[in-house]
Amino acid sequence: MNASEPVNGLSVDVEDWFQVGAFETVIDRESWSTLACRVERNCDEILRLFSETGVKGTFFTLGWIAQRHPAMMRRIAAEGHEIASHGWDHERVFRLGAGGFAQDIARARKAIEDASGTAVTGYRAPSFSIDARTPWAFEVLAEQGYAYSSSVAPIVHDHYGWREAPRFAFHPLAGHDFVEIPVTTAQFAGRRLAAGGGGFFRVLPYGFSRWAIRQVNGQERRPAVFYFHPWEIDPGQPRVEGAPLRSRVRHYTNLGVMERKLRQLLGEFRWGRMDDLAAREAVQAMALAA
Repeated sequence: MNASEPVNGLSVDVEDWFQVGAFETVIDRESWSTLACRVERNCDEILRLFSETGVKGTFFTLGWIAQRHPAMMRRIAAEGHEIASHGWDHERVFRLGAGGFAQDIARARKAIEDASGTAVTGYRAPSFSIDARTPWAFEVLAEQGYAYSSSVAPIVHDHYGWREAPRFAFHPLAGHDFVEIPVTTAQFAGRRLAAGGGGFFRVLPYGFSRWAIRQVNGQERRPAVFYFHPWEIDPGQPRVEGAPLRSRVRHYTNLGVMERKLRQLLGEFRWGRMDDLAAREAVQAMALAA
């Protein structure tokens, strides 16, 4: 680890195994309250890992989760991590419309702040669903007092993506200091490659993530943004039958090695909270736009 390298953004998208987009066609939201929740035990494992490796991060949390696990939220805050919003129940932004989105983020924010006792200033859209269809979401977030979002994946993907979006932090609203911090991509042979975590981190060799973050930190002198989910360190979670094969492969591959890979990543690079990164990136984006 080099102290002169940028401090990267470390984030956890706090949702349970049954709330992921991959299973939304086979697990109805109405059944969620009847299923075995594993998010608290998994978040406690993440807190232990973060404590052992000496890092702080941001927990982008569903309001649905925060309302049901207030003690967990208070533990996260007490250990010095940021708590931010992941929306209410993982509904994609483009399915909500502007009015529905405003209601969703207001409801989630109240639940998260009530549970954690901390102010929420950051947001991440479920499934990175702020894209070319939903640029109005930035204005809604700014109107509600959010300081930043990390909701854009500037790639082409069958599940999400906004290929034309900038790779690094930008101000999406003219004359406003609200900042969007896209999840990390790397460049190879003129192509953008997803390199910000999640399934890509689990499935691909660790060396790919090391190469990508070194490219961003070293060649481009910019911070990376990394994310993962609590269920990704839980190989004992229930198996969902009936989901598409591609979804099951993506969801379950390499769950047993995720914690080891995370420990290596956290020890090899510098990491911090997303709100601290947002404050630095807002200044950087303003300077570049001037």
